[in-house]
Amino acid sequence: MIAFISVSDRTGVQEFALNLAELGYDIYSTGGTQRHLAEAGLTVHNIESLTGFPEILGGRIKSIHPILYGGVLARRDVPEHMDDLRRSEIPPIDLVCVNLYPFVQTVASGASLDECLEQIDIGGPAIIRAAAKNYPFVLVLVDPNDYAEALDALRMNGVSPEFRRRLAEKAFQHTAHYDTAIVQYLHGELVEPMRGDEPQFPERMTIALDKALELRYGENPHQRAALYQEERVGLPLGGIVAARQLHGKELSYNNILDADAAWAAVQDFREPTAVIVKHNSPCGIACHEDVAEAYRRALASDPVSAYGGIVAFNRPVTAEAVREMVKTFYEIVIAPEFEDEALALFRRKRDLRVLQASPAGAAGLEYRRVSGGLLVQEGDCYADDETELRVVTKRAPTAVELADLRFAWKAVKHVKSNAIVIARGGATVGIGAGQPNRPNSVHLALRQAGERGRGAVLASDGFFPFPDNVELAAQGGVTAVIQPGGSIRDEESIKASDAHGMAMVFTGVRHFRH
Repeated sequence: MIAFISVSDRTGVQEFALNLAELGYDIYSTGGTQRHLAEAGLTVHNIESLTGFPEILGGRIKSIHPILYGGVLARRDVPEHMDDLRRSEIPPIDLVCVNLYPFVQTVASGASLDECLEQIDIGGPAIIRAAAKNYPFVLVLVDPNDYAEALDALRMNGVSPEFRRRLAEKAFQHTAHYDTAIVQYLHGELVEPMRGDEPQFPERMTIALDKALELRYGENPHQRAALYQEERVGLPLGGIVAARQLHGKELSYNNILDADAAWAAVQDFREPTAVIVKHNSPCGIACHEDVAEAYRRALASDPVSAYGGIVAFNRPVTAEAVREMVKTFYEIVIAPEFEDEALALFRRKRDLRVLQASPAGAAGLEYRRVSGGLLVQEGDCYADDETELRVVTKRAPTAVELADLRFAWKAVKHVKSNAIVIARGGATVGIGAGQPNRPNSVHLALRQAGERGRGAVLASDGFFPFPDNVELAAQGGVTAVIQPGGSIRDEESIKASDAHGMAMVFTGVRHFRH
């Protein structure tokens, strides 16, 4: 029996090879792997002794040879295949243990283009695919976690067809994942600089995902679910998928969705900010130099909806903030850091999950399932701080109103469409979300704001198709409005604003969130 072993990840490979030798396998290998196995006292044959062909091109070609591939690809149940092996004096290969050059790690290290290209494995994927294609006769291993089970099966002479097929599936996934990483790198390094600001959606797209967490269930108990981490070659990993859980019970599917919404919203603000999210949409957002006060103001926006929600901060959480928070039941608290005393107070709440997260980094593409496919778009990363606002009414907003308008415009971006935010003093006081028509969202936001809406400002994620929204806002005491503009009836809304002495500014940008 013959095994071919050539690995970059050498975890457990010496012990695995020693056990194979005890089972009677002759082991062939290449360069670094051969030396590593020899250090364990193993007799290991260089692949050159099998193929009769030396390494060339500085090691770029060392295992690509018909003798090796013939031994791997020959079907044992096809007489013609076996005749070919005998005629060419090619021994059958029974086991292939290979994993690939550390391409992703090389890119992540900041290596040059030439260094990264050298870490694109050629022979490895080819021999893995050959063995996986012939899995009924050749055992293929790419993951050290499978070594023990494979040895147990070999000792019992009971390598089941199901186990062989599972290993073959993993092998093809291994090479597909690897090729996806290369595509991502080449697209980013070579194509984007040449395309400038043009759309960069390829005709074919693959996504590399690694399972980060097995979940108890999905949105509902009858749905199975897991969390996967997207491999973004050369980019630091941040956001919820990379968050460190410091306390509390395991995360659920819905927890992760809401936590991601809260963390994305709070990251849009430069000032110390607290965001409270319920059912994937904010119910309170507030900015203040004191994070405890920011939390109090966010809670005051809608204390009823906050119950059972998610709280996110973009600054370290203080013990004072925690003493306020523990008065309300929350599922998760997320922040970049926590004071020691703050963590100690949180740990008195057995079930509360505490997550330490870092910014998500450069925005990637967004994927959304539709029947039979995926919608793909760039993230909504418009620099709202740099948006030039156009005053369209007779009265311009005051400095105080302008600051609140900019705050409300950032906040409304994270509310489900049709989205309306009423804000005052750097805090939301009323939010209307997810309504089929905009007046209903205005009604909800005004009802939530109550008397706090008088002297407040209003933000709308989309333009006003009719002046009725302005009339409703004026009745609620709103003094200034920010909206994208662009409706054929813009002039009617402007006239309505002027009639009530309201200021209105256009952004020229909309922020739908469906």
